[in-house]
Amino acid sequence: MLLLVNRTRLDGMLVDTYTVRMDDLRFVWDDRKNLANRKKHGVSFEEARTAFLDENAKVYFDPDHSRAEDRFILLGISLQLRVLVVCHCYREGDAVVRIISARRADKAEQEVYWRLTP
Repeated sequence: MLLLVNRTRLDGMLVDTYTVRMDDLRFVWDDRKNLANRKKHGVSFEEARTAFLDENAKVYFDPDHSRAEDRFILLGISLQLRVLVVCHCYREGDAVVRIISARRADKAEQEVYWRLTP
């Protein structure tokens, strides 16, 4: 996996965006959490995994939820053509992505995605 960091201004705030290139990336998650997430948000982790294939996806560091481990938020389009917000962390030297939660992006998040997409 290749991770590139780009520091930009977004709505007056300095934000780091990350570009991730996946070659041999694996995904893991808790099956009970996946079921609960599907019931709560209508998004499965199987679908969320496909948002990582979006070459225009944006990845942000999530300092508010990074006490025990570094967590990230991916904003990208799934293969079902829905803009998703996927909370995740990296394991095993960034070769494994652990999906923590996933939901459809709200209107403001979708606008950010489309504004930053070339």
